[in-house]
Amino acid sequence: MISNVKTISLIGIEGNLVEVQTDITGGLPSFDIVGLPDTSVRESKERIKSAIKNSNIELPSRRIIINLAPASTKKEGTSYDLPMAIGILLAQNEIINNKLENTIFIGELSLDGKINRINGVLPMCIEAMNLGIRRVILPKVNEREAAVLQGLEIIGVRNLQEVIDYLNGDKKIEKVQVDILKIFSKKKKEQLDFADVKGQENVKRALEIAAAGRTQLRSYWFTWMW
Repeated sequence: MISNVKTISLIGIEGNLVEVQTDITGGLPSFDIVGLPDTSVRESKERIKSAIKNSNIELPSRRIIINLAPASTKKEGTSYDLPMAIGILLAQNEIINNKLENTIFIGELSLDGKINRINGVLPMCIEAMNLGIRRVILPKVNEREAAVLQGLEIIGVRNLQEVIDYLNGDKKIEKVQVDILKIFSKKKKEQLDFADVKGQENVKRALEIAAAGRTQLRSYWFTWMW
């Protein structure tokens, strides 16, 4: 059986749609990932197998092939863990909900099935929204970051078992809502930093020496008239 799950890759600060195609067939047991995966994506095989096993589900002793399409672009990072795991579970009928064409999965898996924080959630969700996607399932720790976008249903999850129960209808998870006005109305005290001062190296050096020695400093400013 072949399953299709959607996720978003990040190239720089731009998101791109990736389709995770999973096929479980007969033959000698194996687990292959194709579609230009980098080392971190290839290593996800062990994380996925352990996470599924620790969610009390046995992987089939068959050949598992995962294609990350389009195969012409390189896939980097650990955010593919969750969509690949979901693809496998769909292909072996552990998840019965196959109406996921408007759902994006993002997340890194631990060996025990916990879903870890990832970087770049906001641009990923922006791309999902631009594509007309309605729901994003991502790590619980990233949910408030993504929830500032209006028009997306953000579902934060803590572990793989929670995702399985949610998709099978055994558990209800409320979508995340945040008060955007409250967040952006908070005044942040700006901290001054010498790194923000361009040039004036001698002046900065003098200030550093004075601060280190706790001595007073007097500045003289000259105005040149031509």
